[in-house]
Amino acid sequence: MIPIDYAIIADIIAPGSKVLDLGCGEGDLLALLKDKNGCRGTGIEIDSKAVVRCLERGVSVSQGNINGDLGVYDDNRFDYVILNESLQQVLNIEEALDEALRVGKRVIVGVPNFCQWKARLQVFFLGEMPVTERLPYKWYNTPNLRFLSLQDFRIFCALKKIRIERTRYLANGQEVYFCTNLLADSGIFVLRRPDTIKT
Repeated sequence: MIPIDYAIIADIIAPGSKVLDLGCGEGDLLALLKDKNGCRGTGIEIDSKAVVRCLERGVSVSQGNINGDLGVYDDNRFDYVILNESLQQVLNIEEALDEALRVGKRVIVGVPNFCQWKARLQVFFLGEMPVTERLPYKWYNTPNLRFLSLQDFRIFCALKKIRIERTRYLANGQEVYFCTNLLADSGIFVLRRPDTIKT
């Protein structure tokens, strides 16, 4: 069973594209893009066990940190750079996105929505940080460093003059088309710099 966010990303990415997956985990998405879309891809992952798993399954990966390890790549080296469920775990988001937009013609960002209605109700009625299916961690063991809503990310992109080319919103394994900041538990954004020539 392919996760819906992976299926949507595979639908967005053109066949044969060059892809860089930042925070690629064990390489599941890269393997899917290679098999389904014929993509040529590589990943960057900080977890050494996940790197070993990638290599065991034939997925190209290097161990490193999203912040600071993209300088080895030339401008527009990749057709797509992916940060799926990893941006909120990055220490310096502005630097990471700047570099991703430099080395990639387009950047696909998948972010969890910390302001979905289930999370809001838990904060309001229980007075505790929310734990949901999409946000299964307690405050003391979460890998997340940033807690943002979908609206927060849209505002951030507007302030930084980053063009949002496409959006897809998800909840419970299905797409959401209205009241997205309230109903969706995650969003997928396709980003470009405003001065990028359309290809």
